Amino acid sequence: MRHGNCWIMLPALLSLALIFGCGFGKVNQGRVIDYDPDNGVITMIEDSNYAEPGNPRYDVLPPVTVRVPSDPDNMGPAPEPGRLMRLDIQNKQVVFFDPAAQQLKTIQYTLIEQHDNVFSDDARVEEAELPSVDRDKGTITVYSPRTRELVTFSVPDEYLALPEDTWKAGDEIRYYYKVPGQALRLMNITKMDLT
Repeated sequence: MRHGNCWIMLPALLSLALIFGCGFGKVNQGRVIDYDPDNGVITMIEDSNYAEPGNPRYDVLPPVTVRVPSDPDNMGPAPEPGRLMRLDIQNKQVVFFDPAAQQLKTIQYTLIEQHDNVFSDDARVEEAELPSVDRDKGTITVYSPRTRELVTFSVPDEYLALPEDTWKAGDEIRYYYKVPGQALRLMNITKMDLT
């Protein structure tokens, strides 16, 4: 008799699980490469290493588009786009998104100067227009808010002609959604002080 009741209740339990399971949303994060404020659409490169929040790898292609929350109160500061995905100071590499090829490119750089532990309110960052490309000297200066690194480097000549936003790190965002592509809440990680 007990087994019979369990089998009768099983479909009801599964239905409840589906109802409540569908009620929960998901969280995703990425680095913004484009933002259209008029249409409320963000284009970003997703993080493949989401399980380690302190060590993101923005390398999931193709880029995805996400609509910002319909309620402005559910969105933090507007994101600033950029194409620099990673500044790897240990291997002296930069990884950036190439929109023409729709691919990520990794290039080696020659270090000119590096300053560690530079906060965003430091005069070298606050008073400078970064990234900065000096085509006469053949150098590029970039700032990474995540790692707090201010780095000047040189690259092969063909890369100096690229637009300056190639060397700008787009803001990192995290968003909550139930329907893919529509954020219900959105947080600009780069512009929020989580400490």
